[in-house]
Amino acid sequence: MTPHPRPHTALVVLAIILIGINLRPAFSSVSPLLADIRLSLGLSSSTAGLLTTLPVALLGLFAPIASWLAKRYGVEKLLAPLLLLLAAGLAIRGIWNTTSLFVGTSMAGISIGLLGILLPSVIKREFPQHPDLMTGVYTMALCLGTALAAGLAVPLLHTVGSLPLALALWSLPALVTAWLWWPLRRLGDPPVSGAQQTNSISLLRDATAWQVTLFMAAQSALAYCVFGWLPTILQDRGITAADSGLLLSASVMMQVISALLVPWLCSLMRNQKIMNQLMFIVIYIGLMGAIYAPIEQAWSWMVLLGLGQGGGFAMALTMIVLRTRTPAQAAQLSAMSQGLGYILASLGPLLMGFMHEASGHWHDAGWLITAIVLVGLYHGSRAGAQRFVLEN
Repeated sequence: MTPHPRPHTALVVLAIILIGINLRPAFSSVSPLLADIRLSLGLSSSTAGLLTTLPVALLGLFAPIASWLAKRYGVEKLLAPLLLLLAAGLAIRGIWNTTSLFVGTSMAGISIGLLGILLPSVIKREFPQHPDLMTGVYTMALCLGTALAAGLAVPLLHTVGSLPLALALWSLPALVTAWLWWPLRRLGDPPVSGAQQTNSISLLRDATAWQVTLFMAAQSALAYCVFGWLPTILQDRGITAADSGLLLSASVMMQVISALLVPWLCSLMRNQKIMNQLMFIVIYIGLMGAIYAPIEQAWSWMVLLGLGQGGGFAMALTMIVLRTRTPAQAAQLSAMSQGLGYILASLGPLLMGFMHEASGHWHDAGWLITAIVLVGLYHGSRAGAQRFVLEN
């Protein structure tokens, strides 16, 4: 039966957009400044790698409690408190020592993980006819927030003249979003009947659920390698910190285009196999070009990389809503694919940091990237088949 329209749908759309904007500045505001942070606090490459890896791992570790919290309190009641936790974590980064930097980053990672897990079930419930298109809108907002943080990180540092303050100021957008959503926290979710509930243990035994999870893991690993290390790689190749931030920002702005376009194109296709694989191929070409091609061509490769990553992330989220039949299933698959997926993805930037510390250069990064892409190509094809979890 088609759900009746709910009076607060427009507000849900606004919430999804605003929350999406806040879900990546915690990462992309750090990467252009990572060399300065390492110098200021005396961090090694491996420790700096942990700074980019820790929040990604926490996204996964705290994913299992997202569905429990949603059932107990309702998604709407959780949004504002989680945004306040995000703002607090970002603000704590301004207390300038290694401990506060990691504690604040951890708090931000936990809240981002929970928010990201909860939103696909909202999309599935509120937009049952076109969940893929609304997923594209959410992804577009997420990319916009990423691009703004990457592009403004260095100019903001130059403006305020303080590295701790430049990092802490990213708490303000989260505070504003929490304030806007706070009056709506009493809007409750519709009850989930026992027939609609999905056993998460069953999903762990389901092949389709694992294919969606590993597809999410592979594209996320590449994304966080880019957020964590690509600006540093570009700086080591002779590009200034400001220009590396602009390059990352331009790349992410390209993600806005593909995040909207790719899900729409997939809505016209019989399945998503080819599109999932195509996104990994585009990511691979763009990333390898940015790392190894003549540095004068960096802008071209970063644009290509952005188009691939925006489409890839949108497809990973779209798989969650297309491979499930109910909002309850979407919540469970979201928790599994993002939970386990982000834990696996966190190994990407961590290994990249270890490889750099061991060798002193970035020449071997291509081997790691190639291995991740091969995993993504296989599981992207499998996840793109037209079927549903718990039905094969």
